[in-house]
Amino acid sequence: MPIDAIGAIGSIGAATGTAGASAASAATGTRGSSFSDALSGAVDNLQQLQGTSDSLAVQAVTGNLDDIHKATLASTRAQVTLELVAGVRNKAVDAFNEIMRMQA
Repeated sequence: MPIDAIGAIGSIGAATGTAGASAASAATGTRGSSFSDALSGAVDNLQQLQGTSDSLAVQAVTGNLDDIHKATLASTRAQVTLELVAGVRNKAVDAFNEIMRMQA
């Protein structure tokens, strides 16, 4: 069974200009989605993954799940996505604080 790509990574990569957009267009923000849209999409994806993980965990505990690997993969996928979103958020807060420390 192939492992699906995490959707949050692609949407964040598109916002930072690493998904094929040129550096000039990424800097001006004329193409692609904004950073807030990408982060919102990542959080929505995270909520979906956590919901799936929770429902599969309940099925595993109650004995209604035939393949325990599905629950393990869903849980790991949700955990990795959470770490990714938290890391991006932390970097954004650090960048904002750095900008606020700049003198005009």
